[in-house]
Amino acid sequence: MTIADVTVMGAGIFGLAIGWECARRGARVTVIERDRIGAGASGGIVGALAPHVPEQWNPKKAFQLDSLTMAGRFWATVAEASGRDPGYARLGRVQPLANEAAVELARARAEGARGLWRGSAEWRVVPASNDGWQPPSASGWIVEDTLSARLHPRQAVTALAGAIRAKEGMVHEAASEPRAGVCEPGGNAVVIWATGVQGLADLSAAFARPVGGGVKGQAALFACDAAGRPQIFADALHVVPHGDGTVAVGSTSERDYTSAGDTDARLEALIEKARALCPALRGAPVIERWAGLRPRAKSRAPVLGAWPGRPGHFVANGGFKIGFGMAPKVAAAMADLALDGHDTIPAGFRVEDSL
Repeated sequence: MTIADVTVMGAGIFGLAIGWECARRGARVTVIERDRIGAGASGGIVGALAPHVPEQWNPKKAFQLDSLTMAGRFWATVAEASGRDPGYARLGRVQPLANEAAVELARARAEGARGLWRGSAEWRVVPASNDGWQPPSASGWIVEDTLSARLHPRQAVTALAGAIRAKEGMVHEAASEPRAGVCEPGGNAVVIWATGVQGLADLSAAFARPVGGGVKGQAALFACDAAGRPQIFADALHVVPHGDGTVAVGSTSERDYTSAGDTDARLEALIEKARALCPALRGAPVIERWAGLRPRAKSRAPVLGAWPGRPGHFVANGGFKIGFGMAPKVAAAMADLALDGHDTIPAGFRVEDSL
């Protein structure tokens, strides 16, 4: 069997996950990162792997479901190959329900989950409890889902890089990144562009139309040991306990900003909201504040597939808020396409769908 040479531009979650999947399948992989591993949005702190609601089903939700159900095995193989813990745990999520209308809607979604999730997980409406972790519920009811998981973003990208190197692949940091018009694969070689916000700008320039851009997010990290607790999603806020004695809270979603990398009063408001919602955080100190840009495609779906008009070039971008959750399935679909020519990318995800 001919061994493919795969060059991946970008060492964020999409680039590294695809690099690992290609290396696992026997390809010779080189990852080129102009800054450092996880330098962009993949170096954040939240790590919520949470599903869309089980209703109004579409290819994006089906793709995400496959990815979330693949995640346990995917991250276990990464941990085994690298000897590093990516911080994955499928501990579920709770959501307080504000009123009777929300309770009825949640019960309808529970019925939807029984069919749409195909027995892989549950979405259930249960009485709220005063356990010191759950936020207050005005209705006395909460949603529990057993599909949500958490991942430690920085540990995860470090583990992926280690797994690639364990397969004799190369990951170059602070490297010179060739321009798309200069780097031309030949023979059995391919190039995969997973370059985040800059990659969306490059695509927009190449096709003279907007493909997507960066949306700022801010998040905070508390010193709080809640490692065995489920995630909380309440009032548009994610509260994610990690295994290292921290709890991440995020995030804002900002189209207008002055500085992409600086935190400000919007984060302070988010921190106060988190303390009001979650009893365990009220006395916990904030040990890190984070801000950065996340790559959002015009379609809000990931941008995947062959780069139109550039044989041997492929694109994997647009992870936005769901990049870590989508990564196992994105990696499999891109490896199928780049290595075997087998196209499993759903409608709405293709590069041309964003043009």
